[in-house]
Amino acid sequence: MAFQGKKLINNPNDVVTEFIEGLVETYQGLQYLDGFPEVKVVLRAEVSGATYDKVAVISGGGSGHEPAQAGYVGEGLLTASICGDVFASPTVDSILAGIRAVTGPMGCLLVVTNYTGDRLNFGLAAEQARSEGYKIETVIVGDDCALPKSQGIAGRRGLAGTILVNKVAGAVAAAGLSLADVASEARRASEVVGTMGVALSVCTLPGQVTSDRLGPGKMELGLGIHGEPGAAVADLQPVDVVVTHVLKQILESNYIPITRGNRVVLMINGLGATPVMELMIAAGKTVPKLQLEFGLLVERVYTGSFMTSLDMKGFSISIMKVDQTLLQHLDASTKAPHWPVDSAGNRPPAKIPVPLPSSRSMKSDELLSRPLQLTEQGHILEVAIEAAANAIINMRDILNDWDSTVGDGDCGSTMYKGATAILDDMKKYYPLNNAAETVNEIGSSVRRAMGGTSGVLYTIFCKAAYAQLKANSDSTVTAKQWAEALEAAIAAVSKYGGASTGYRTLLDALIPALAVLKERLTSGEDSCTSFVLSSEAAVAGAGSTKDMQAQAGRSSYVSAAILATVPDPGAMAAAAWYRAAALAVKDKFHPSFNSSINKSES
Repeated sequence: MAFQGKKLINNPNDVVTEFIEGLVETYQGLQYLDGFPEVKVVLRAEVSGATYDKVAVISGGGSGHEPAQAGYVGEGLLTASICGDVFASPTVDSILAGIRAVTGPMGCLLVVTNYTGDRLNFGLAAEQARSEGYKIETVIVGDDCALPKSQGIAGRRGLAGTILVNKVAGAVAAAGLSLADVASEARRASEVVGTMGVALSVCTLPGQVTSDRLGPGKMELGLGIHGEPGAAVADLQPVDVVVTHVLKQILESNYIPITRGNRVVLMINGLGATPVMELMIAAGKTVPKLQLEFGLLVERVYTGSFMTSLDMKGFSISIMKVDQTLLQHLDASTKAPHWPVDSAGNRPPAKIPVPLPSSRSMKSDELLSRPLQLTEQGHILEVAIEAAANAIINMRDILNDWDSTVGDGDCGSTMYKGATAILDDMKKYYPLNNAAETVNEIGSSVRRAMGGTSGVLYTIFCKAAYAQLKANSDSTVTAKQWAEALEAAIAAVSKYGGASTGYRTLLDALIPALAVLKERLTSGEDSCTSFVLSSEAAVAGAGSTKDMQAQAGRSSYVSAAILATVPDPGAMAAAAWYRAAALAVKDKFHPSFNSSINKSES
């Protein structure tokens, strides 16, 4: 039965911005960046990146999980929270704005929940921030104990245990420790926390119709926090039975390294529409089971609504193994309003939004443009870029055909948009005589024009290559430096996208290409021939994807029999642009290309 959910709101499209306005009116220690509706960032009112002398700790994600994460902004916990729309990852621009606003010389730790959109957008923002000179570390939290461990590259979801990780990171940062120490301690905390949830209803998104898929007398086990179905549906049971099932799933399935005699903290987390009475009943039944049945010493109990799913009825249980150091971090003082200790709620006077900070990048100080006269390197770059883009444009239909079999049918159209934008922008904006800045501008074109996962991945690719090239002081980039930039780009895509060799992605074309390129250059092969031979490896690697079982993206849901009929379109596109660029340079510049490159290497 479908029904229209009742909400005390105005326009459904404004719920996040109006929530932020109410939050900062309620708590005097909080402020927000101007820039609604695109930029939705809550930060500590007293912190400015220009003068802040401690590590900034930033988390965030889709809204609808309040008080997470904005309610945990405060001294001793988060320095800023980046808010996306309801159940949607925040934009790269919002994340960058938050980083720029609060990050000082000590650097910034990003605590990211393990969802593809969050990993990619926070990852791209991290790469951009690094290219601007910020010191950035990232910790991915996946504390879900309901999903099978072999869940492709998606992995375990980030749930309420993320709040405990944030608290640890915030305490270490407040103590003045280095970025490496803050990241290390947060990572250690993320590895010893597990969570599982149960629900009696699905949530109601603002302005949308909701169907109660559970029906009367049913409950869902192991669900996520975005209304997605759980691992199982069962008859409604007494809370004693539910708690026992959840604890066994967390503690007996080897998700986290907890054994008898360990010290733990417990979090009973309401999902949005669970009365305090029911949460306290769950807590009262969970503690003795942990002590008597599992032999654990329960050091702290946190009960309340910490990470919700709008108005979902249900709760989750999080268990974290602690030692004295982690316990001290959890006990450390904080002024974050929704942590259960040291909350403060004096109503502040009306506030004026903090202006959006500007970028540290070169483009904020000088407008890049196409040179009036190209150097030899500039001509080579122009030919390579034009050939690569045209190769993708010519493949639009076949890429869409392949993708209609194994995906959603738009790979060719998405890549076409990026390629045409690159050609248009190169005529006006690309500083072709400067290789590093040209690669950076390609990333900007892709980011603006390409949607979906491909757009984010290629932007990360370009930003990482740019950061590697920028570190070189020579005006002419050598073949070895191009190989190093390709290696850095591949590593970044693998890090934030989660894929590697054999996952049936664009990396199955680029990783073999890199291996051959490095091998040929090391053996003394001339630069142009090395690139052409490596492009042959890219084509062979892309073709081999027909024999692979997908472990990433929408193809991971497609049967092996169907996958075997076509290659991965993303891998084929990567091989096509790489080979087109290599052949174009060989055909037009082979003698001068090798002369220029080899002269720089000597």
